[in-house]
Amino acid sequence: MKSMAMKSMLLLALACAANAAFARWPEYIGFWVVGNRATNKCEIVTTNPVIDADGRVIWFGSGPYKSLDDAKLARSTIRECPKVDDD
Repeated sequence: MKSMAMKSMLLLALACAANAAFARWPEYIGFWVVGNRATNKCEIVTTNPVIDADGRVIWFGSGPYKSLDDAKLARSTIRECPKVDDD
């Protein structure tokens, strides 16, 4: 009886560990506008940007936006972004 209880607890512990290992916080699917100092442009990206602490490469990020059109509209209103022709 004791052995069966231990096996059940071990199986439960393994199931919990596997669930924790493969569980991920759901990532937001969207678009962000980022300022890229290396290219001196504002780019639209599809992953949440990592902003540099010292601002050497990516100095700002705005978003998330639900659609590419929303991100393009936002980019056109950010004064740090140079004017671009729509793709």
